[in-house]
Amino acid sequence: MSHHDIRSTVRPDPDQPMVDIADYVVDYQIESQEAYDTARYMLLDSLACAMLAMKFPDCVKHLGPVVPGAGMAGGVRIPGTSHELDPVQGAFAIGAQIRWLDFNDTWLAAEWGHPSDNLGTILSVADYLGRKAQREGGQAMTVRDVLTAAIKAHEIQGGYALLNSFNRVGLDHVILVRLASTAVATQMLGGGKQQIINAVSHSWIDNGVLRTYRHAPNTGPRKSWAAGDACRRAVTHALNAVNGEVGYPSALSVPTWGFYDIAFNGKPFQFERPFTSYVMENVLFKISFPAEFHAQTAVECALQLHDQVKDRIDQIEKVVIHTQEAGVRIIDKTGPLANYADRDHCLQYMVAVPLIFGRLTAADYSDEVAADPRIDALRGLMEVKENPQFTADYFDPDKRYIGNSVQIFFKDGSKTEQVSIDYPIGHRKRRAEGIPVLMAKCEAALRAHLPSTQVDRIMALAAEPAKLDALPVSEFMDLYRVEG
Repeated sequence: MSHHDIRSTVRPDPDQPMVDIADYVVDYQIESQEAYDTARYMLLDSLACAMLAMKFPDCVKHLGPVVPGAGMAGGVRIPGTSHELDPVQGAFAIGAQIRWLDFNDTWLAAEWGHPSDNLGTILSVADYLGRKAQREGGQAMTVRDVLTAAIKAHEIQGGYALLNSFNRVGLDHVILVRLASTAVATQMLGGGKQQIINAVSHSWIDNGVLRTYRHAPNTGPRKSWAAGDACRRAVTHALNAVNGEVGYPSALSVPTWGFYDIAFNGKPFQFERPFTSYVMENVLFKISFPAEFHAQTAVECALQLHDQVKDRIDQIEKVVIHTQEAGVRIIDKTGPLANYADRDHCLQYMVAVPLIFGRLTAADYSDEVAADPRIDALRGLMEVKENPQFTADYFDPDKRYIGNSVQIFFKDGSKTEQVSIDYPIGHRKRRAEGIPVLMAKCEAALRAHLPSTQVDRIMALAAEPAKLDALPVSEFMDLYRVEG
């Protein structure tokens, strides 16, 4: 932490965390084939999530220009639509689509979040630059360039999340989406290290949005577009920086006025490891269920128990769920649930639905499904407890498990076995099992919204990574376009 005299007008050297980000973005060469392979699946899965979101009018209404008529001919293509937007609003729209259903990838540590949220920025900037280059006779960025930017954005967001808990000071995790997206977007737009430092300083000066909209009694749909909002702010900072906007070198550390003192209890950031490609290699995919990730293995446990309890729901005395400390803290909810956003962040709801119906889909958070009286009745019988071993395994850098267990007790004294799962199908340790299921999720989502010829082309490219990587990103984005 800097000890720069607050009264001095001499500008200090930039805070080291900002320098480290700039050095990484500009200098680090990604050598990991596993990182690129995982990033490719992440890209395809994220756009599949965007297509699934097109079934929800509350998402679709956010995807056009900020005011009617403010589109940009030849601008960024918004997947699943005919919209062409400027890169700032394009980043918001794509970010909102990808994040809407809480079905894209996840990273869990001291802070949690969804690193693929950064694709809102990355795809918008890449498509904007690609179309501009094509008009001017230049060469567009390729999908490989997008993957490289995504690996680095994942690493920045996930690296900060390992030891720094923003939620414990009341700030939402999208602060790290804005940070990572700002850094990579500035480099994509032609900025060097100094411009990246300048842009990142503005991101920190923005402070962070409150988590109010993620927690009872105020849970609401802003959590579905908060990442998109971070993405568009990042593009603004990046554009400003490459246009010469100055930065603020001690934005983090300056006494009284800096981020550390204002927002982080005076503590500097801590880092577990240098930036490499670790986060992309270990990222968690949401493959089977659109559910807050701390509940994913609980849902798997409930599905395993469904056949044993589906005809005995009215005979249940209690349901005991053991989870990690983070699960207790953020998704253990009792009482009425106001809306979709409340339900998909309620551990009890996400366990009750598969116990009763043998499934958990995005539609199961709707008012229609939630009106089934059995769901709230079953929620009322649930006990949620922390399992210290689940918490320890959650933080272990060699495991990064997200364990849950579920056991059902009946009024006649009988009980099911305690079903316990340490890590979900989207975990790195289950890649061989998970990727085919992930690609099936992807294809089903695309076929539900896009013309079959476009889906066939996307899936053919997915099967030939070298061809997909070499494709100009603007041609790739055209494959997701829907006219009219």
